[in-house]
Amino acid sequence: MSQDVFQRYSAYYDLLYRDKDYGAEAEYVARTLRAASPKVQSLLEFGSGTGKHGCLLARHGFDMFGVERSEMMVARMRQTSQEDPQVGDGSFDCMQGDMHTVELGRVFDGVLALFHVVSYQTRNVELLQTLANAARHVRPGGLFLFDVWHGPAVLAQRPSVRLKRVEDENTRLTRIAEPELDTNAGVVTVRYTMLAEAKRDGRLTTFEEEQRERFLPKAHGVWLIF
Repeated sequence: MSQDVFQRYSAYYDLLYRDKDYGAEAEYVARTLRAASPKVQSLLEFGSGTGKHGCLLARHGFDMFGVERSEMMVARMRQTSQEDPQVGDGSFDCMQGDMHTVELGRVFDGVLALFHVVSYQTRNVELLQTLANAARHVRPGGLFLFDVWHGPAVLAQRPSVRLKRVEDENTRLTRIAEPELDTNAGVVTVRYTMLAEAKRDGRLTTFEEEQRERFLPKAHGVWLIF
């Protein structure tokens, strides 16, 4: 996906996923982390998007630091943290950067890569760079929590064409997703058509994008302890 298209997609990201239960997911992550390591406190999040998970995990008492490639998403992330300053006993901060190469000069109790961030690493070199940089930024005995597509389920259920319609007070948004499965590469290519209607004047914005995600043959969620 080109950076230009990604920036346009970012403008509608929160609206697209407004029905996603971020609260329940953050609670699950917090509970799972503390079950594995009760004293875990500082967390680095790769691909932190618009900061929804980060702010909620801060409410659970974690000190969060997000790294996100998209400049627009980082701007939304900072806005999210300002709009929702109730971070409990934790803290939240973020920066623009590439999770493959970013060097923060510090280590964390754990690293997160949520919402299929690892699945977007469709080449082995990208996956290895992600794992290696997570290892550089986590203390000895620390944790790495990420999710991926479960290969057997993808092959059994087969991705299908999907239509999603959402709206808020300003915009009506329609997204058409047309997937193509490459079983040899273990990759699903999804072609999206986006149509956004401005309620104020009826102005229509439309664009297309393509995203590629890999599926892995074994674990659905994977722990690595370095």
